[in-house]
Amino acid sequence: MSLYLNEIVSVAGKPGLHKLVGKRANGLIVESLNGDKKRFPTSLTQKVSFLSDISMYTYDGDKKLDEILKSLHEKVEAGLELVNKKNTGDAIQSFFRQVVKDFDEDQVYNSDIVKLVSWYRLLKDQLDFNQLTEPDSDDKVKEAKKSTSKSNNKKPTAHNAPKAQSKAKGGVKKSGNLKAG
Repeated sequence: MSLYLNEIVSVAGKPGLHKLVGKRANGLIVESLNGDKKRFPTSLTQKVSFLSDISMYTYDGDKKLDEILKSLHEKVEAGLELVNKKNTGDAIQSFFRQVVKDFDEDQVYNSDIVKLVSWYRLLKDQLDFNQLTEPDSDDKVKEAKKSTSKSNNKKPTAHNAPKAQSKAKGGVKKSGNLKAG
């Protein structure tokens, strides 16, 4: 079974990525993608970010995560070596410059890049990178996004200021980029 980005979430305070499996009155039910397949409920107060809504800053605007993951996958297939948190800052920046040439290094931190790579490692065997997103035809996904966007409409502060934007119904909604989860 192939997953789509609109079915995958990052939950603040929980490591890794999770697949949306259901909705309940006061949150979502998600399943871990790390292999143990543990399910747990989220609450309406937890920050939940759908990967399909995440983008990263570039000098020309924002670039959606699906485009970045496709580019990363193509580069890795062509022999690009993945970085990790032990690499130097310059090595991490140089690596990501090969994936997204015009990323804004003032707003995309090295920790964001390392998180993206860790997400890629988790997803590489579970996603078809040529077909990452599918229209929100699944009512479960639509309803879950609707309920999480209502609970995540908090005013950004200096501490939780966003690094990326996600587009939500009715305009632009700020959402923590790769800091989520």
